[in-house]
Amino acid sequence: MTLHLVKLCVGADSAESLQAWIDYRVEQARLAGREEVTTHTTRMVPTRRDELLDGGSLYWVIKGKIQVRQHLIDIRPFTDDAGVKRCDLVLEPRLITTRYQPKRPFQGWRYLKAADAPADMRMSGDSRAMPDGMRRDLVELCLL
Repeated sequence: MTLHLVKLCVGADSAESLQAWIDYRVEQARLAGREEVTTHTTRMVPTRRDELLDGGSLYWVIKGKIQVRQHLIDIRPFTDDAGVKRCDLVLEPRLITTRYQPKRPFQGWRYLKAADAPADMRMSGDSRAMPDGMRRDLVELCLL
């Protein structure tokens, strides 16, 4: 059964800025001859690996709302130079816009059941090019 993760997105104030950061990191990986995926390092290793890798995603909370997700490709535990156990969440570099879902602040990541995950936003070409702020306003007015 598919399981997801949810995490606060620190440092990005919109889905657009997160995608720009992802694009930059993928380009740096390409130039260095590394795999063109993104990784997010966490301190805790998810114990429900098989469920997460069975179609799971990392849902990002931006400005208090789940707004986008990334497909989870792999979970790679490692020990850093200081001897601290950590984990790289390997993610597809493409963000998928979801319906907004309010989320209170929390630390680290949390499991998210598939039944509780927000649906993907089905967008036409026009709404895909829409700035995040405009999309957010239209969602709050129940027009999107």
